[in-house]
Amino acid sequence: MSGSAPARPFLDPAVVARLGTLELKARTIVEGFLAGLHRSPFKGFSVEFAEYRQYMPGDDLSTIDWKVYARSDRYYVKKFEDETNLDCHLMLDVSASMGYGSGAMTKLEYGACLAASLAYLMNRQRDAVGLSAFDDRIVAMLPASARSGHLRALLLMLQRLQLGRETDVSAPLHQLADWLTRRGMVIVISDLLDAPDGAIRALKHLQYRGTDVIVFHVLDRDELEFPFDRPTRFEDLETAEQVTAVPGAVRERYLERIHGLIDRYGRELGSAGIDYHLLSTGEPLETALLAYLSTRSRTS
Repeated sequence: MSGSAPARPFLDPAVVARLGTLELKARTIVEGFLAGLHRSPFKGFSVEFAEYRQYMPGDDLSTIDWKVYARSDRYYVKKFEDETNLDCHLMLDVSASMGYGSGAMTKLEYGACLAASLAYLMNRQRDAVGLSAFDDRIVAMLPASARSGHLRALLLMLQRLQLGRETDVSAPLHQLADWLTRRGMVIVISDLLDAPDGAIRALKHLQYRGTDVIVFHVLDRDELEFPFDRPTRFEDLETAEQVTAVPGAVRERYLERIHGLIDRYGRELGSAGIDYHLLSTGEPLETALLAYLSTRSRTS
């Protein structure tokens, strides 16, 4: 997807970072993204995703929109107001490690921008959306709602979030799983720099409750590629522990471990039916929005 970034700069994090409020960022990204779908070859996505769903046997043939069919080569019918009632909860990691950034955005800024864009898109679909911010516990929560004014409250909450303490992915996810009372969707946005055993168990707990789960694993380019070439002092942002290392001596071992972690998350979450997507903070947000729409279309 990244190859399309130059043609659609509104999806480029370096451009998005220079925009004003989070609300402006989200609106620019989503409106531009949806406009891009008009011109794209993507099949299986309704261009007017908030207003149409795919035709199903038994639907009245008179409700088919033939103009949408001409563009997508798929049959779509107009949705009724009460057909878009998904409850979706966004979970954003605000632990100290999310403060790292070598590019235009830190991981937290990228994650907040992604959460804002998803909330804006869900609001267009008339779906209820909620938000939790967490480090080793849930530090802020806004229950899911589709009421007027809720989106602005959610975006304001995102705008005001501060970096927190050490990461503990499992405890907040277990807490949310026990708290949710309706089936819906949970989207987790985190660098997942935590013991994978606990994180995977907690994500499966959500999925076992009948919730559709999407995981966006957000990492910085430095964390993925380890591009350092001279003796460097590295600091753990959560414990303040420091170590000086010669990159050439540790690069191979580091890359083996980080990619082993990524592979494990992808393999074990995928086998449990959980959608897992690795994102670099330099990557256009198109990939994440398409992943969400793909999962959302299966729940309609």
